Amino acid sequence: MQQDVIIIGGSFAGLSAAMQLVRGQRKVTVIDAGEPRNRFADQSHGFFGLDGASPLAIQQETYRQLLKYPTASIVEGKASAVEKSAAGFNVTLEDGSTLHSKKLIIATGLRDELPNIPGLKERWGATVIHCPYCHGYEVRNQPLGVIASSVLSAHQAGMIPDWGPTTYFTQGLYEPDDEQRAFLMKRGVTIESTPVLEVLGRPPKISSVYLADGRTIYIAALFVAPKTHMSSPFAEQLGCEFEEGPLGLVIKTDDFQQTSVKGLFAAGDVSNPMQNATLASASGVMAGVGAHKSLMHD
Repeated sequence: MQQDVIIIGGSFAGLSAAMQLVRGQRKVTVIDAGEPRNRFADQSHGFFGLDGASPLAIQQETYRQLLKYPTASIVEGKASAVEKSAAGFNVTLEDGSTLHSKKLIIATGLRDELPNIPGLKERWGATVIHCPYCHGYEVRNQPLGVIASSVLSAHQAGMIPDWGPTTYFTQGLYEPDDEQRAFLMKRGVTIESTPVLEVLGRPPKISSVYLADGRTIYIAALFVAPKTHMSSPFAEQLGCEFEEGPLGLVIKTDDFQQTSVKGLFAAGDVSNPMQNATLASASGVMAGVGAHKSLMHD
């Protein structure tokens, strides 16, 4: 049976899209592989009305609400292949079954690539974090560090003093220019050019960072902006156009989240240059509305 819309990705963006569509009495299937980008965080912060709830709890409650609608279905599994057809789209699952829909929404999220520094990965989402609005309050008023990973890191370092005393570790690669240095000094940021070689302490806590010259500096939490990559190959396989985001490629969309491929929409971190749970949900809402609008005009 052909669905009106298949949504690949069952987190904030995908479920927000699904809710709009089922309320429009459209047949929707959400495919959820159970690997959201935020799975490393115990709590989601800054999301309206749900501050401090776990991402999993938010997802499960949304599942419950979504499945009250008779046109909604959820497949817990992984999509392995996608193709465009004359009637819309075919999505093959890992178990070999195939689903068909008129429209498709990709909400598969991004994969984060952290700098190759021992000790970062096992603390990711706890004391190694990327978004001060999402997690900064939980590590507030302690010595904080920013490990440079791009030309934007100096800007990030200028934000963090609102949460605690800040050291900007340039790694010897991303030194601030004169204007940036003046701003960082005005903000009270300590600039450290000796590279961090390792993060010390018993995870998830940090006791200090070990520098290339043998020194250690006490730091309670580190902000790192990881490079980002698409979590799935589907947008590329279907011929979507991409554009450069601050930390990696994102799928190019119009105001209704439609990609350069007719009938194909993208939502959440895959299409948002700026990324958090609220923005993911908002773009999901727009993708759902956009897909519904497209169905009306078929």
